[in-house]
Amino acid sequence: MALIWIIFIGIALLGWIVQARLQNRFKRYSKIPLRNGMTGREVAEKMLHDNGIYDVQVISTKGALTDHYNPLKKTINLSEPVYDSYSVAAAAVAAHETGHALQHALGYAPLKMRSALVPIISSTSKWVMWVLLLGIILVETFPLLLWFGIVIFGLSTLFSFITLPVEKNATNRALSWLSSAGITDVSNHSQAEDALRWAGYTYVVAALSSLATLLYYIMIAMSGSRR
Repeated sequence: MALIWIIFIGIALLGWIVQARLQNRFKRYSKIPLRNGMTGREVAEKMLHDNGIYDVQVISTKGALTDHYNPLKKTINLSEPVYDSYSVAAAAVAAHETGHALQHALGYAPLKMRSALVPIISSTSKWVMWVLLLGIILVETFPLLLWFGIVIFGLSTLFSFITLPVEKNATNRALSWLSSAGITDVSNHSQAEDALRWAGYTYVVAALSSLATLLYYIMIAMSGSRR
């Protein structure tokens, strides 16, 4: 059991490092303007149109690093620092989120799998931790309750790992288009790539954290069944 806590601490430390590096990179690259002066909104719209997509709307959303694509509403939601900014960081983020819109239009399988899990994760997230907590308390008298919670939590872990290829593919689409469309060039393309790489690391840390937590609950369930 001590090993799992060492893993938790290691993942937490790794997460802190990744978040610090990510914020540092975006702060740095947000000060570097694109030579063509395009804003994040314009980059997203051009990438959509270059790929023949005209039914997706690019809108602004509050906060920082809150950018996301909504497949139900077909909207690319860009945070305020990205929507109106004409920096390398804004272009990278906008193109990445547009990459998700391309995945949706092309029926990219991992995205479809992740989208199918969203309603389940959303409906269970409010009570799964209570089930797990109660399952731990009653592990010796009613072990099935904990295993039920583990199965539900396992879906969240599966969601985290399915997210990895989805995010990586969106990044690859973004970087390829940014280069081919001339949005970035030899002087700043590596910076866009660096920004998206560190953003991608946050999903890796989240997946590892979810897996470690899942294994922790499984260990508790197995030790309880032996008593």
